[in-house]
Amino acid sequence: MSTLARARCTIGAHPSALDTALAAAVLICMVAGSFVDPHGPEGVSWGLRTPDALSLALMTAGAAALAFRRREPMTVLVVTGCVSVVESVTGDPRAPVVMSAVVALYTVAASTDRPTTWRVGLLTMTVLTGAAMLAGPLPWYAQENLAVFAWTGIGATAGDAVRSRRAFVQAIRDRAEKAERTREEEARRRVAEERLRIARDLHDVVAHHIALVNVQAGVASHVMDRRPDQAKEALAHVREASRSALDELRATVGLLRQSGDPEAPTEPAPGLARLDELVGTFHHAGLRVEVARTDHGTELPAAVDLAAYRIIQEALTNVQKHAGRQAKAEVSVVRVGPNIEVTVLDDGTGDGEAPDPAVGGGGHGLLGMRERVTAVRGTLTTGPRYGGGFRVHAILPVRNRTDATKGPV
Repeated sequence: MSTLARARCTIGAHPSALDTALAAAVLICMVAGSFVDPHGPEGVSWGLRTPDALSLALMTAGAAALAFRRREPMTVLVVTGCVSVVESVTGDPRAPVVMSAVVALYTVAASTDRPTTWRVGLLTMTVLTGAAMLAGPLPWYAQENLAVFAWTGIGATAGDAVRSRRAFVQAIRDRAEKAERTREEEARRRVAEERLRIARDLHDVVAHHIALVNVQAGVASHVMDRRPDQAKEALAHVREASRSALDELRATVGLLRQSGDPEAPTEPAPGLARLDELVGTFHHAGLRVEVARTDHGTELPAAVDLAAYRIIQEALTNVQKHAGRQAKAEVSVVRVGPNIEVTVLDDGTGDGEAPDPAVGGGGHGLLGMRERVTAVRGTLTTGPRYGGGFRVHAILPVRNRTDATKGPV
């Protein structure tokens, strides 16, 4: 910290000491100015005259009042104005007591608003100048009287300028602090959204692949003794599902790396182009899945494509876990106007693993699907079907917000 900055901090920490020092300096200036004889034979001259006792008392009173200018600016202005009027009427030659009133008027202007400065400044200028012109010993047009008018105007103007600058600087600081708070809040919001998105991806990957591993492991255990060839095939599917789970987990967790890390994932996020591969993993797990698509040629935004894939993945995983061994699932992906509709139906009897009742009977899976759909400004409808089974229906916009300015897909 520089010497000037340290001095400013010291002065700001002791305002009363600064006011006392200012009052002493003003008193010295007034006493020194009282030795000037403006009416000498050759104009203004330095004399050795001694001010009279009343002038000294008025100068002392005016300077002493300035020591309290920050605490009671209006009261100090009234006191200094009164002693200035008395000196203007009685002093001959006149002592510069009005200097204390000018400092007090500056303080009022610097600490109040502009309308108050105008009213108080005009009143002070009128009273002091009028008293000097009408009741003083000098002619009304004397330079000393005009100087009273000029110096009071300068004091009010300077105080208002300082107040305006302080208000401007404070407004800049407030805007900077508000912008900083806004940036921090935006950063926290983005971090929370990214954390939630990664949590959804982890849930989808783990739930899907672990469910397949569980089913295939159960098949292998069941037929190990009687049909070892089928058990080997089931174990191969277990190995393939676990490898896929590790790959997707590695890609998802890789999103947490810094952008400069060399091991950051470069593989694109899964989408409907891998739907056949996804359905094939469920076929190997023993789930019958039929797929109907009329969306060929439709280019989806990355977020919508990923959401559609994850919805189908989670819905089929729920069918695998909860719908029973004989359940059949139907997947349809249909382009309807500006939207793409994804539907997953099953005819399960619900004799599989009991669903988690935490979120409407579907654990975090339904919640994750709903969050994904909401993120791309779509709609999701889920619920049991009449006669048995479950239905998941999502309507996703073909164009998201970032593609709104582009032409039709």
